[in-house]
Amino acid sequence: MDFELLGLQSAQWLDLGISLLIVAAALILGRWFFKVLLNQVVIRLIKRTRTTLDDAVLSAIQLPLYWLGIIAAFQISLERLNFLPESWGNVLNNIFYGLYLVIGLIFAWRLIQNIFSWYGSDQDAPGENSLSEQLIPFFRRLATIILGLIGIIMLLGHFDVDVSGFVATLGIGTVAIALAAQAILTDTINGFAIMIDRPFRIGDRIEIQGLDTWGDVVDIGLRSSRILTRDNRMVIVPNSVISRSLIVNYSYPDPKYRVEGHIGVEYGTDLDFARQTIIEALRGVEGILPDQPVDALFLEFGPSALIFRVRWWLDSYADTRRMFDKVNSALYTALDQAGIKIPAPQMEISFKNSNDPVVASLRE
Repeated sequence: MDFELLGLQSAQWLDLGISLLIVAAALILGRWFFKVLLNQVVIRLIKRTRTTLDDAVLSAIQLPLYWLGIIAAFQISLERLNFLPESWGNVLNNIFYGLYLVIGLIFAWRLIQNIFSWYGSDQDAPGENSLSEQLIPFFRRLATIILGLIGIIMLLGHFDVDVSGFVATLGIGTVAIALAAQAILTDTINGFAIMIDRPFRIGDRIEIQGLDTWGDVVDIGLRSSRILTRDNRMVIVPNSVISRSLIVNYSYPDPKYRVEGHIGVEYGTDLDFARQTIIEALRGVEGILPDQPVDALFLEFGPSALIFRVRWWLDSYADTRRMFDKVNSALYTALDQAGIKIPAPQMEISFKNSNDPVVASLRE
């Protein structure tokens, strides 16, 4: 039965009803589809994997994928309505292009955010102020800016707007900023390298040999790092200087530290007795690790003494100077009680030419 209502024929009303049903089905069935397929099938599969990266990716795509289906259903519903004015075609195409572009940008943004969050939580150790607090937020903001610029360029290009001048301006501006802030950028790039490579961490005790500076790492910034010395002085070192210097890390991977020193005994001393006396003296010093070896190695015939190299292990490099005092005191006392002499440097001068007037004057 044909009829006309509001200027539309019965067949056109039927097409309109079918289009509405398509949209309603997309709204209802789409939510059910995601609930059943993703929550009950996909999530069960990704829970079997060891990494949590797939969880972050799935969380990023759920909402954009649902709205992508809704927009696609709207487009299909409108395209099948042949009675719409032809002038609406370009308008609708532009609207749907903008919607698809927004959905794509939202998906990319959520994916970037989730991946950075996953990387920060997965890589950082508990209680460590490192990558997630310094490097990740910077890259997240940088990626968001780049994503926004890409979206603007794509949108303008779709409407036949010449974006070459805009892109050229961005390039020239970037080069100008890079030249003006060359030193800052160098320090920042080296800061990225330090945070990624991690030659040291917050709380580590390090030595920068090029600067003859050592202490505890307090902060690792994008431009500089802060080191608190043992005399309570804060040394602020640009990251570019750190990257060019040799770094000795006394805390990583193990804070245990082996210390060595030298001591001389007089010629004629029983070597085994001297070695046993030195080792027993060090074993009695509080602070030396009892489960680590203590060595007394006879390595050198000195000008006036037999030189032993003495080595022992400490819990931490922080106790090195204090332990040298304890060890030297213990060695001096033990050798003195054992009757082993520690000779002072000696020099013998012999005069062979007795007729030399200089020699004669020295004798007088």
